[in-house]
Amino acid sequence: MSAFTGELIGTALLILLGDGVVANVLLKNTKGHASGWIVITCGWAMAVFVGVLVASAASGAHLNPAVSVGLAVAGKFEWRLVPPYVAAQMLGACVGAGFVWLTYKAHFDMTDDRDAKLAVFCTGPAIRSPGLNLFSEGVGTAVLAFAALCISSPVGGLGALDALPVALVVLAIGLSLGGTTGYAINPARDLGPRIMHALLPISGKRDSDWTYAWVPVVGPIAGAAIAALFYRAMA
Repeated sequence: MSAFTGELIGTALLILLGDGVVANVLLKNTKGHASGWIVITCGWAMAVFVGVLVASAASGAHLNPAVSVGLAVAGKFEWRLVPPYVAAQMLGACVGAGFVWLTYKAHFDMTDDRDAKLAVFCTGPAIRSPGLNLFSEGVGTAVLAFAALCISSPVGGLGALDALPVALVVLAIGLSLGGTTGYAINPARDLGPRIMHALLPISGKRDSDWTYAWVPVVGPIAGAAIAALFYRAMA
């Protein structure tokens, strides 16, 4: 696989399994309905594991624009490669979200809760406070980016054996810091599926909450950049 293809497929798998576990927990009449936050956080961690495992050899498995930016700020990744990586990540996120909708379409059709349908695709705050929500996303992503920098190779990527530690970092972030905003910690993970929510013919859907959409984009990128600067200062 090329690096572009690796990022696309890896991110698509990340979203397919990550948004898939949210659908399994939130949508009506699924086998996992109402199984709770622990199932969601574990599912997302394993989604990261699979995505990184699949994409690591081809692209270094960033799967996240904030990680790509953080690696570039830290000097571990070439800035010229950031735009194609982000494009692949966004496209992969849209593809993954589309497959989640198709997989759970019957359950989307049976679910009356419009907020739950939106939550399958993208994050939202438990308490809406843009400044604090931004800070929460920044802190969570800073933890992820700093850990990824410590794990990553000198050329700016993750090997297949790094899939498990990265997944465990994401699990820790979800369990400890995810209760405020749903821990997007990845602009592509939130924006790509949010776009798909707006475009797909989902029965009985609400608006896609575009007034909040900037928070899980700006917060993660800022958090990753700050973590990268701290990493460079510590080197």
